[in-house]
Amino acid sequence: MVSPLYTLIKQNNIIYLKFFIILFMSCIPDRTNLCSNRILAAIPPDHHVDSSDNTLLSLETLSLGGYLSFHDNYHAAKDFGNTYHFLPLAVLHPKSVSDISSTIKYIFEMGSGSDLTVAARGHAHSLQGQAQAHQGIVINMESLEEPEMQVYTGELPYADVSGGHLWIDILHETLRHGLAPKSWTDYLYLTVGGTLSYAGISGQAFKHGPQIDNVYQLEVVTGKGEVVTCSENQNADLFHGVLGGLGQFGIITRARISLEPAPKMVKWIRVLYSDFSLFSKDQEYLLSSQNSFDYIEGFVMINRTGLLNNWRSSFNPKDPHQASQFSSDGRTLYCLEIAKYFYQGDHTDIINQTERLLSELSYIPSTLFLSEVSYVEFLDRVHVSEKKLRAKGLWEVPHPWLNLFVPKSKIIKFNEEVFGNILTDATSGPILIYPVNTSKWSNKTSLVTPDEDIIYLVAFLSSAVPSSTGKDGLQHILNRNQKILDYCATNPLGIKQYLPHYSTREEWKAHFGPKWQAFLQRKSAYDPLAILAPGQRIFKKAKPLLRH
Repeated sequence: MVSPLYTLIKQNNIIYLKFFIILFMSCIPDRTNLCSNRILAAIPPDHHVDSSDNTLLSLETLSLGGYLSFHDNYHAAKDFGNTYHFLPLAVLHPKSVSDISSTIKYIFEMGSGSDLTVAARGHAHSLQGQAQAHQGIVINMESLEEPEMQVYTGELPYADVSGGHLWIDILHETLRHGLAPKSWTDYLYLTVGGTLSYAGISGQAFKHGPQIDNVYQLEVVTGKGEVVTCSENQNADLFHGVLGGLGQFGIITRARISLEPAPKMVKWIRVLYSDFSLFSKDQEYLLSSQNSFDYIEGFVMINRTGLLNNWRSSFNPKDPHQASQFSSDGRTLYCLEIAKYFYQGDHTDIINQTERLLSELSYIPSTLFLSEVSYVEFLDRVHVSEKKLRAKGLWEVPHPWLNLFVPKSKIIKFNEEVFGNILTDATSGPILIYPVNTSKWSNKTSLVTPDEDIIYLVAFLSSAVPSSTGKDGLQHILNRNQKILDYCATNPLGIKQYLPHYSTREEWKAHFGPKWQAFLQRKSAYDPLAILAPGQRIFKKAKPLLRH
């Protein structure tokens, strides 16, 4: 019987040629090279170069518990950034870790003569196609059915979870045992493997470190198809390399996450500053204060009309009359967002600690807003905004985000230039700005940060309005981001990108700095053919890796 896949490959060339010409002509205005952030033309769905024909047929013979999909894979050429689109040859929907291992091992054994690459795709929250594989194989990690989530109580509680599990699901499952992970991201609909491949940073990171510092053990499938269990004491080099390693050394299929007793409720607070030096001084003070808050973040607000009125849907003003007199129009303001967790029976103590801490800060008194919510409601706060944006059709739009680590010693200068000259009007998305103390973070992982203990995460989380040519349009936002990057490049600020995105080997080498040689050696050891995570654009398959 003729294989349906074989029929697909032998489709009429004339039909394909017409389709390709139409698509090519329609995509000419948007076509750019890899150095651009603009949308790239997707490869026609029925096109396979000659060398792919035998590959498709041989892939179809793989014995899998799950399955490979060769049709209708447009979703795998899309991510949250929505600016890069690379259509894969196939999508693997694994049922087990063995499916992932077998597929990668098969590709590895094909050798350097094959261009086939593999990308792990979680909840598709990448920004520039990092989880895509042009004419390669994308692994749908959320279809992974094992291992099942297991929660272990005791003196050092932990949860064993799949690399494809969402953090929101881990939260709900661990809460059933009165426990929860220590460190989070602001958005919980992300996979474990995805955030651990970067860092996983939120307002708890100053206290507990990023998520990559709260992992006891990993199971990883390397670029050779080997399934390896690793930890601080077992295969430690792979363990440290994979954490923050941008998917370059292996695919995380299981993680053992550190847990702590879960809070019941959260005192959630926002206040405003008009003076950045006071704002940053208070943030840094809270990092080291005794019995400080459990969560510390901040925002930059530029010319936001009716700012405090917008807060009233979730917060209550301490002094309603004073709050009603405050105007945010035409001003650059800085919001300190803090939270204090409390457990059963300690409500009074937490209130007293909160009032003491607030009395030591220099915020604008009329802008004190407070709320008391459940722990789940606080952690899942961004999902509320997501649902509102989805209802308006504004979620699946381009997100040209820019995330930076800025050293403490340079943050005043950075603020003056970026928020004084480059950004002069309201932006189409929040701007986060808050400090963390990296002296408490592990320096063994692949994560790269500036060479100072106190650094600031500054995140420009813009959304572009489709088809707009104004300030809320994609090109305007990209130009603005580039101005910020150009300023950082021409001034010795020691800034590093978080969720890094570069287009040349020299830029990557500069990014990793002293860690570059170790990064190369790990790539050579665990993914010597550069099969994994091609969307990061660090290595090209079948090229020499140990190049200085």
